[in-house]
Amino acid sequence: MKKLQYTLLVALTIGFVTKNFAQHSRYVIKNGFSIGGGITQFDIITDNFETKKGEGWIGNMTATVEIPHKWYNLSYGMQLSENTISTTGFDVPLSSIAQDIEYKIFTAQLQFLWHAKPFKTSHFTIDFGPMLQYNSDLELSDDEQENFILADFDTVQANAVKDLNNFNVNGSIGATLGIGFFKVRAQYIYGFTNILGALNDSEFNQVLGRDFKGNQSMFTFTGMITF
Repeated sequence: MKKLQYTLLVALTIGFVTKNFAQHSRYVIKNGFSIGGGITQFDIITDNFETKKGEGWIGNMTATVEIPHKWYNLSYGMQLSENTISTTGFDVPLSSIAQDIEYKIFTAQLQFLWHAKPFKTSHFTIDFGPMLQYNSDLELSDDEQENFILADFDTVQANAVKDLNNFNVNGSIGATLGIGFFKVRAQYIYGFTNILGALNDSEFNQVLGRDFKGNQSMFTFTGMITF
């Protein structure tokens, strides 16, 4: 009889401890999904020629893992954008007045972000993480400018400067603010790799012999609807 009582006591004790531990260690992980879009400002930081920042558009899809008892959340997703960037050139021999020459560039970015919660809430987060990018080559916005001479090269035509490294690695930092299903996000994206590296092997550079180096710089501002 005593043995049976002892067995029951041990079983009840283990059951209570297990239940109590489970209650304290259990927390709900919430998964979410968001879509959004906004505007961009794009530039390439380089000493090889002067550039002017250009505007564009961006769309994104993001899956979020919200962890209530951690100082951060996680997300991963894709961003698609079309951006512009400009330099100056001349319509030689018709004009000696410098004009803006605008290029377009398309990017597709895969990102993985940590979202730090400084106030222990998901209403405001500081976002940071790595990004893999595929981007197109440069494309003239106005085909009639293809024979313009670029101001920084004297003899190089606008349509000759188009090759870019098509795969790049970026870093991202920003902030997200929102309540309920709607959020806004500001983000700065910096390219760690040399996006202008392909110009070193271009036909016109066989004569110039320049060492092309440049890093992508992009600001984005997006609005997102979460589900």
